[in-house]
Amino acid sequence: MGSFPSWVSNELQLNLVGNNFTLDNSNTSLLPSGLNCLQRNFPCTTGNGIYYNFSVKCGGPQITSSSNIVYERDNISLGPATYYVTNSERWAVSNVGYFIGSNNAAYSASSLSQFTNTLDSELFQTARVSASSLRYYGLGLENGNYNVTLQFAEIQIQNTEWKRLGRRLFDIYIQVGPCFTRLLVLLRKVMVNCQCHLCLFQGNLVVKDFDIRKEADGASFTAVPKMYQARVTANYLEIHFFWAGKGTCCVPNQATYGPLISAISAVPDFIPTVSNKSPTPTRKKDHTGLIVGVATGVGVVGLVAVLLVFYVVQRRRMARMIEDQEFLGMDARPYTFSYAELKAATDDFNPNNKLGEGGFGPVFKGTLNDGRVIAVKQLSVTSHQGKNQFMTEIATISAVQHRNLVKLYGCCIDVDNRLLVYEYLENKSLDQAMFGQRTLNLDWATRFDICLGIARGLAYLHEESRLRIVHRDVKASNILLDSDLTPKISDFGLAKLYDDKKTHISTRVAGTIGYLAPEYAMRGHLTEKADVFAFGVVALEVISGRSNSDPSLEEEKIYLLEWAWNLHETNRVVELVDSRLSEFDEEEAKRMVAIALLCTQTSPAPRPPMSRVVAMLSGDIEVATVSTRPGYLTDWRFNDTTSSLAETADKSTDKSTYNSSFTASTVGTANFSPEIATTPMLGEMIGDGR
Repeated sequence: MGSFPSWVSNELQLNLVGNNFTLDNSNTSLLPSGLNCLQRNFPCTTGNGIYYNFSVKCGGPQITSSSNIVYERDNISLGPATYYVTNSERWAVSNVGYFIGSNNAAYSASSLSQFTNTLDSELFQTARVSASSLRYYGLGLENGNYNVTLQFAEIQIQNTEWKRLGRRLFDIYIQVGPCFTRLLVLLRKVMVNCQCHLCLFQGNLVVKDFDIRKEADGASFTAVPKMYQARVTANYLEIHFFWAGKGTCCVPNQATYGPLISAISAVPDFIPTVSNKSPTPTRKKDHTGLIVGVATGVGVVGLVAVLLVFYVVQRRRMARMIEDQEFLGMDARPYTFSYAELKAATDDFNPNNKLGEGGFGPVFKGTLNDGRVIAVKQLSVTSHQGKNQFMTEIATISAVQHRNLVKLYGCCIDVDNRLLVYEYLENKSLDQAMFGQRTLNLDWATRFDICLGIARGLAYLHEESRLRIVHRDVKASNILLDSDLTPKISDFGLAKLYDDKKTHISTRVAGTIGYLAPEYAMRGHLTEKADVFAFGVVALEVISGRSNSDPSLEEEKIYLLEWAWNLHETNRVVELVDSRLSEFDEEEAKRMVAIALLCTQTSPAPRPPMSRVVAMLSGDIEVATVSTRPGYLTDWRFNDTTSSLAETADKSTDKSTYNSSFTASTVGTANFSPEIATTPMLGEMIGDGR
């Protein structure tokens, strides 16, 4: 109680909710506004009440539900001891608790399609999560009985493999009852040394050890609505979520615990008598009195116009600030499209124009006003790749130009809308051409040219461009084909840049299992030779017309690399060539297989640089002899479990539309065995989140 101490400042993380401070203009400026509304007697809300309901989208943007309930946005960053009061003083949120290793009190889910038991999937894409104590306050409410609906969905602990072992338990309290309030008044003066004072201020315990996944019958990504009744007697409603130290702390990731809530709404169980209209905020009373004193009908219209102009200017200024921050330090800045321009080009992102979807987000076909046909890659709000890889892709592809690299026309950064604009390639990706419906005629000459084009594109990235670039995710689905079937390497979201003085980078593993070089998968040791290894796998796929793993085949042919080595050791490599080809150049085929086997050696040292691969493919130099089977094949262990996993993945993975990229940081450190690093079905399972 009393005035703020002299050491209080805006730089400190202080949560002073629920005290009895004396607040005036001299000290309220030291802290975020609204604190006076959250003191013990809630001074902003006393009286007859202003509102008769409130709804909050916890941890996310404003959303209108299928039942036309408008959930106000709650995406303010909350630290370990912070609070926030809306300008309308209609509701507030208070957070206390520190996550070890993370301070972000919000969490995002991964896909709108995952919530099948609700019409409002978007409502559950984000949630507010706290390390200890999270309180929401409905302020200025008309007194009476209210129906409080709490919306939950477990979006951190997944129902897959070991991740299902996580348990989130927390308590839910709603409103202090009238009798309990009187008890507090009596005890407040004698509570100085009471050991139970924390529980006295919790409120009415409505659920103890609440478990969202248990309420959803063990399923994750399932909406769980809970409804409770509360009585408002002093014009405010308090909802408290409290972690009591139960459950798990670190499964599936560090700091996966504490209360989690997706949305809150409170509606009256009586006929309201108030207008429910927001007055001018208390903290602006002085300005309001001046305006009201001089305003006339014309003045009001003028004020609205000024506010509208101010809002537009501020929004544009904010967008420009974000854009400047994102582009800071970028040498080659691409052309910037407006969001309205791309929205018109794609017919408002019409689903009929959708070309596919990967880990980054959906891709749409569009036509610009100048007639250019484009492919627009839209960063999903729930994307696992996120802003860092969005900017990596812009920086990388803007700095390089080559016939065998996809061309970036520009980008769009408009507040929350982030899009990349590429040239449209009619024949889509190489994996669709080879493993899909096979509507294209990929004869031997075409396949040879495709491999040569990929090799030239990688040689340019590694040795010829002014930047030293490792793609890190070379695979058939990231090779696009234009109208002439010229290959173009795409998707630079995982690319790494480093200077020529470094021999390698030690980094977290990112890419697609089945194309990962052993030294990279096991130790995070990254050089251009990681791309060389992936090229060797892609080359074998192009030669054979099949993916690097196919559990539907007989056992000796399931894994393409192993089968290729079996044929090589028995001088039968010609059998590897796609049986659908009516004719092919046998000598070229043998040379390509030998190059692919050389590229996929266990150690990076014997793998040739891509410039040498180009020379060997072109016949300018001889192909070095390979005789030793790689260690990751020698040590391979097959068993029924591995087979069943591969079969499961094959039945449930749609390779034509899903990009199975993953980042090893999501599954722990990169201590994989070599056989796992070259087993693509397991990689697709991890990429799918299964």
